[in-house]
Amino acid sequence: MAVVLIAGSSGFLGSSLTERLRSQGHEVRRLVRRSSLAPDELSWDPAAGRLELSALDDVTHVVNLAGAGVGDKRWTRARKQAILSSRVASTALLASRIAAVEDGRITLVNASAVGYYGDRGDEELTEQVPAGDGFLAGVCRAWERAADPAREAGHRVVHLRTGIVLDPAGGALARMLPLIRLGLAGPLGSGRQWWPWITQEDVLGATTHLLFRTDVAGPVNIVGPQPQRNRDVIAALATAAHRPSLLPVPTFALRIALGEFATELTASQRALPQALVDSGYTFTWPDLATAAEHLISAPGRDSA
Repeated sequence: MAVVLIAGSSGFLGSSLTERLRSQGHEVRRLVRRSSLAPDELSWDPAAGRLELSALDDVTHVVNLAGAGVGDKRWTRARKQAILSSRVASTALLASRIAAVEDGRITLVNASAVGYYGDRGDEELTEQVPAGDGFLAGVCRAWERAADPAREAGHRVVHLRTGIVLDPAGGALARMLPLIRLGLAGPLGSGRQWWPWITQEDVLGATTHLLFRTDVAGPVNIVGPQPQRNRDVIAALATAAHRPSLLPVPTFALRIALGEFATELTASQRALPQALVDSGYTFTWPDLATAAEHLISAPGRDSA
């Protein structure tokens, strides 16, 4: 049994990962940004640099999913700073505490995103491709660098460069489902941009695989094995719901509604899960059409 410390355990992915790890027999301790109210909770404050070193007592693995939401608020200057600082501060604090553990026994699995690559058109993006341009690319570079102290101290560090997570209970698909069921969904912008989709079940499966079943370190693209364009992802989901997908959302409308974040939604990232596949991971839902049928037929289920 492993002892896993999780930051960001109350979020869409974190809550499901917590349940999955416990169902597999692991002990999970959760970092919370308030006073602890349960035996499995530990209070911390990344902005203030507050985390007791004893929080890592007996811990074998740390998963950091903490960070302010990217798409839930308009990108003002203050919001962009919160997106950056929340990720860098939490990662830097955990990495510094892990670095102080001298026996190198801790694995740090830290969130990142395919936004690292920026807008890259049709270029195939493996983990060896350098970072791109744009706000989120800069965030991801700083986010990953913040883990350097743990890596330099001899601990294994994995960066989850996660794509667009599809699950009816949350994330992008939960927002799109009402429009899909009404037959009002369609491509975003041109629809030609590559969307690095993956089901939540495979995000959880890949994360537990990287935690316990491989010694892979460094960046890992957490995306499906068959890249698809935005228009094809929307079409597959609409087909599974027996609805059309003929109403495109013009780029100018996205910019009016979402501001600068619209640029990221229409960015093209043909990311490939090279490191994940090479490590021996087998996808539960590798095919878009069958994944779409599964996702549409089971709205709101618990994926953990």
